[in-house]
Amino acid sequence: MSKIKIITDSTSYINKEYVEANHVSVIPLNYSFGDVGEKEGFPGEFNSFFKKLSSTKLFPTTSQPASGDFLNEFEKAFSEGYDEIIAILLSSKLSGTYNSSVLAKNMLEDERITIIDSEQAASNLRFLVQDALNMVKEGKTKKEIVNYIQSKKYNMSIYFTVDTLEYLRRGGRLTGLQSAIGSVLNIKPIIELKEGELKLLEKVRGKNKAIKGIVDKVPGNVKRISICHVLNGEEAIRIKEKLKDKFPKASISIDELGPVIGCHLGPKGIGLCFCD
Repeated sequence: MSKIKIITDSTSYINKEYVEANHVSVIPLNYSFGDVGEKEGFPGEFNSFFKKLSSTKLFPTTSQPASGDFLNEFEKAFSEGYDEIIAILLSSKLSGTYNSSVLAKNMLEDERITIIDSEQAASNLRFLVQDALNMVKEGKTKKEIVNYIQSKKYNMSIYFTVDTLEYLRRGGRLTGLQSAIGSVLNIKPIIELKEGELKLLEKVRGKNKAIKGIVDKVPGNVKRISICHVLNGEEAIRIKEKLKDKFPKASISIDELGPVIGCHLGPKGIGLCFCD
């Protein structure tokens, strides 16, 4: 039986304890405020970033890992006795992370490495990684795992909304005028991850309506739901109680978003990731 290594990136926001217990390799993306560069960490390490974001007019820049980061991790895995590698990564339409990993694979010219563009992010990426790990433990082959992930990624959904339009404006997603008008009218966007890209699905009046609109999109046969948030744990708990009543058979978690994804939503941003 092949010994298979699972690799992902930091936008899966998997807990550090889980990563260490299951020998997952997490390649961090990068962000910087001005000239100060940092690597994205793990849940529980994001508060200082978002407090800085909310207290400055600066907007961070984000970037994919260097191909050398993947190259080092691939070589390390093989030196530790792994026979094959599966890397499951953030949507290639959101980041160059996937391309960096492909470049590293091409440098090694090693077909034992399989790289998957998840076309997902945040908890849906985590769900795929956890499923892959469970399949490794069950003794499934690399081909079986890859086929499952490639199929499963199309049966997942992500919806987000924001507390303020300010961070979408700072990140260039809105003009200053659009932001000002939206703020006056209390307009909240519902943002969907569709075909690997973040798209504006609709605009509603008020955050409560936006959250209701997102919850209404969860299907009755849902099995896993993650409430993803930026410094918004109290609201996430309230949403979880509603979801528990509506979907008693579903596994429901509350998860933090980190700097790379969360900076575009800003503090109090919140959303749902879910799959059947």
